[in-house]
Amino acid sequence: MLLLVTSAGLLSCQLERGERPRADLSLPGQFSGSGTQAVGDQWWRAFGDGDLNTLESRALAGNFSLESAAQRLRQAEAVLRQTKSELGAKVDGELSGSVLDVSEGSIGGSYGLGLGASYEVDLWGRIRTRVSAEKLRTQASGEDYRAAAISLSAEVATTWMQLLEARAQQELLQEQIGTNEKVVQSLEGRFVEGQGRGVDILRQRQLVEATRERLTVAELQSEILEHQLQVLLGRAPGTGGLPTGGSLPSLPASLRTGLPVQLLERRPDVRAAFARIRAADAEVAAAMADRYPSLSLGASIGTSEGNSASDLFSNWTTQLSANLIGPIVDAGLRQAEVDRNEAVLREAIADYRQLVVEAIGEVENALARERKQLERIRQLERQLSLAERSSHQLQREFINGVTEYLDVLTALDDEQELRRTLLSARRELLEYRIALYRSLAGGFTLGKA
Repeated sequence: MLLLVTSAGLLSCQLERGERPRADLSLPGQFSGSGTQAVGDQWWRAFGDGDLNTLESRALAGNFSLESAAQRLRQAEAVLRQTKSELGAKVDGELSGSVLDVSEGSIGGSYGLGLGASYEVDLWGRIRTRVSAEKLRTQASGEDYRAAAISLSAEVATTWMQLLEARAQQELLQEQIGTNEKVVQSLEGRFVEGQGRGVDILRQRQLVEATRERLTVAELQSEILEHQLQVLLGRAPGTGGLPTGGSLPSLPASLRTGLPVQLLERRPDVRAAFARIRAADAEVAAAMADRYPSLSLGASIGTSEGNSASDLFSNWTTQLSANLIGPIVDAGLRQAEVDRNEAVLREAIADYRQLVVEAIGEVENALARERKQLERIRQLERQLSLAERSSHQLQREFINGVTEYLDVLTALDDEQELRRTLLSARRELLEYRIALYRSLAGGFTLGKA
């Protein structure tokens, strides 16, 4: 297993010894929190939502951005095959022919046939190190593919939770509209009996209209989220096919985060960055090897040109050759290439270091948000309980003529706002858990959804 933390484990140069850049990092011994539930490959199944499971499967099969990442992986595999071909011999065939007007009314011709083979002896490991670099880049592309799949699955889950909340908000708002309209009717009845004021009716009607306005916003949000979800599935908005029911699921059991060093070994984006460090180091070695002489071997067999096709198979000649080519003066061209590749290597190490600290930060941020959001939800629940009691008490006092209706209206509005806020807070808690899954789900495997 690659040691991604204590150092980048850079490849040693085959040609020159010397101090090499390292990617040493100081990491915390453990995360600020950890639970008991392991992070599985298909982490979204922990929510127990069958509709979400179906959406994830559709997205992984139909999303075009993920397909684009798959094609980038295939491109890297093809480049690797091209680079490997340089280790083998090249054999070319030649068939030549020409037609000459040798005399008036007479046409002559000549023909030739030959085979040529060439092979570069990899004296200094230049080709082998470039093959190694392409292998590592292909490995990095594969990790990029997995990272893209993780990001897609998290985006689908987040959008689905937002859609469930928007639908639940619509149901809650419709219920609140019904409650507020009943209060209007009650106030109108009291007004007819001479026990109320017209301004109280106007204020309550204003609350009804404000709630209807919130319902319009929630309906718009639902429509937009449906469109976003269809795009993630690789479908045009408006084509349907989305689940229509469902409610926000419960928060799954707390996750086992493991150690920071284990996180870096799991996350595909970190593994990709580490593979690019090793590929860049191999390119440095290849650039150094390019400063030394290259040896090429060649062989050819062919026939001298004849005047007829039958002459192609007579008068065979063979030739063997060896070419040793080495730079004498190149005005610093090859050394500049070495310097460039070393700068690329240092850039890859810097990118790796930044990615590592960001990965740790993502986990810690998700843990902190989830921890504080749970506290916030408990506080909102206590506020809602107090608001319900206050509202009921004020309604009784209003009926008994002890208090003004404005106090009742304010209490009712506060209670309804707390219900909507609590619903949003529960959705946010699920989003924070999705973010934690996303930051930890390095073991994601395609083809199992």
